[in-house]
Amino acid sequence: MIDTVIFDLDGTLLNTLDDLADSVNYALSQFDFPMRQVSEIRDFVGNGVEKLIERAVEHRLSELEEKDCLNIFKQHYSQNMNNKTRPYDGILDLIKQLIADNYHIAIVSNKFDSAVKGLNETYFEGLFPVAIGESASIAKKPAPDSVYEALAQLNVTGESAIYVGDSDVDVMTAHNAGLQCVGVTWGFRDRELLLSMGAEYIIDTPTELFAVLDGRKSDC
Repeated sequence: MIDTVIFDLDGTLLNTLDDLADSVNYALSQFDFPMRQVSEIRDFVGNGVEKLIERAVEHRLSELEEKDCLNIFKQHYSQNMNNKTRPYDGILDLIKQLIADNYHIAIVSNKFDSAVKGLNETYFEGLFPVAIGESASIAKKPAPDSVYEALAQLNVTGESAIYVGDSDVDVMTAHNAGLQCVGVTWGFRDRELLLSMGAEYIIDTPTELFAVLDGRKSDC
């Protein structure tokens, strides 16, 4: 029986794409690098901000330039991550119902940790008791470490947990942690990719998650 739901953040709970794109392009502009389209940024996200900047920059950077560009992005994003970001339709109702039904919930993301915690407070009013992002102290997804840490903080076991995310990285993370994955189609990747990666379930709306939890939705 599933009693714990761990969520990815970007592309799963929140549509953060426009704010991410604005901050990436701001950082690129400081080096006179070409701007990127939102559609390109969509393809670049998922593996943490270092990889996001690496993919967005078309030029080879020195170690110092890469560090500077990343820091500029982080500083800008920290001040501008709430301009256009919004929860996906139905997400707030889903979270509140999960809490009412006594599910344990957590966020595990590759976004830097302070941003994850800040977005949890801003958009979910701290409804998630555990929100873990990328930091020097824990390996980022698809390593299972952040999932294990979330389970430990919730004081639950993986046998009763499921992972919900929108990307190939999320499917790999879930499987590396020994969890089944619910892939969502409203995020940054498409159904075909999620299926090819082996997501056990695919849902098109947040309310469909309850059918998975209740055992009423068949495996993919």
